Amino acid sequence: MYILNLPPTSKNPPELFTGDVWADFLAVPQPGTDQRATVAKVRFAPGARTAWHSHARGQFLHVTDGVAWFGTRDGTVVEVRPGQTLYTPPGVEHWHAAADGCFMEHIALMEAGDDPAANVTWLEHVADADFHGPQA
Repeated sequence: MYILNLPPTSKNPPELFTGDVWADFLAVPQPGTDQRATVAKVRFAPGARTAWHSHARGQFLHVTDGVAWFGTRDGTVVEVRPGQTLYTPPGVEHWHAAADGCFMEHIALMEAGDDPAANVTWLEHVADADFHGPQA
């Protein structure tokens, strides 16, 4: 048993995110094990968002603060509030974001695939015209 020496808070790269987004890794697979889970606390500035992407084994996102928007290719945008968890199945292209006007924080849990290079497939940025909250 030991306390992990995890990396410091990092700002996510503009190639993959629009706006300011920071990540803190809370748990990562340990050397010499067959562990696959990574857990991160991710904080988005108001209106910040990921690029389109998908996960080889899906992803769980638990919102802890603010209002989150999650969008899929069919134009669906789901609003998720603190205490709620969203599941995105493997291979589903999506984005996550802070709603306009508020910061948002979520805990992300994903499991690595057999090919670490294919854990996340990053795609193009979300166009401003496609970024909007849930439709009434």
